[in-house]
Amino acid sequence: MPTTMTSTMKAVRIHSFGGPDVLRYEDVSVPEPKSNELLIRVHAAGVNPVDWKIREGHLGQIPLPSVLGSDFAGAVEATGSDVKGFRTGDSVFGIVSDDSGGYAEYAVAPDSQVARIPKGLDFLHAAALPVASITPWQALFDIAQLQKGQKVLIHAAAGGVGSFAVQFAKWKGAYVIGTASAQTTDYVKSLGADEVIDYRKTKFEDVVRDVDVVLDTQGGDTQERSWRVIKPGGILVSIVSPPPKEKPTAPGVRGVFLSSKPRGDEFAQIADLVARGIVKVNIETVFPLKDARKAQELSQSGHAHGKIVLTTEAESH
Repeated sequence: MPTTMTSTMKAVRIHSFGGPDVLRYEDVSVPEPKSNELLIRVHAAGVNPVDWKIREGHLGQIPLPSVLGSDFAGAVEATGSDVKGFRTGDSVFGIVSDDSGGYAEYAVAPDSQVARIPKGLDFLHAAALPVASITPWQALFDIAQLQKGQKVLIHAAAGGVGSFAVQFAKWKGAYVIGTASAQTTDYVKSLGADEVIDYRKTKFEDVVRDVDVVLDTQGGDTQERSWRVIKPGGILVSIVSPPPKEKPTAPGVRGVFLSSKPRGDEFAQIADLVARGIVKVNIETVFPLKDARKAQELSQSGHAHGKIVLTTEAESH
């Protein structure tokens, strides 16, 4: 670690599980990178629904106190002894290591979970990418093997994951059907969807037939009703709840649960599409790091149609 660097930083931690009031903006020690890790000076951090679910204790007991957040974009401050592909000063984005957090002025991340930020992409938009984009990328391409000309149904197509899924599927050359509310129909169409179904007015299973891929972002009743629209040999990929093994009705239909894994090489492909203007990142609101509570409250309200991002740019050192 550079000797000129401060040993403390501002970060947002929880010391107990609970509501937004358990978030504390405080001084903590700057983390030290392991041999395969990068120390990042964080410029921006993405806010995801999983962040407040962790805060409330829904995803298991993590060690406390803990810095929240997984998405980051920033500059490499130092590298571990085994890191070969990155240098100090590189602009990068990705997902932090398990014992680090993005809601901080500094974070550490394994080099395998990091990619360079290409020209044409800024820190704020890069920080909005990792969790929300890697999930649909892996669902559609790594698992479902979506091909040009296939038909895909994307639930909650206006959401963080859904909006990327629509654009990825369209880029691949698929026929894209999305479910959304009436207020977001035009937005989903602007992303490239061929059909948008207002789920409050129309049951998707009444109008959709023979899809090759269903991306289930809802689980429950939505997942249950999705089986009947899948063609023989098709697949349902859920990112919320494991599909029951005995459920599929059509021959050869599969159900797979995806727990996405951060991959720097895939982050690089996604960032390239964004930098080239093929994929758009919709940022709804940017908050300073100290206002992480407001950011999580907005995320938890369910009323954010775009990404929420924290910035450390105005933080004092």
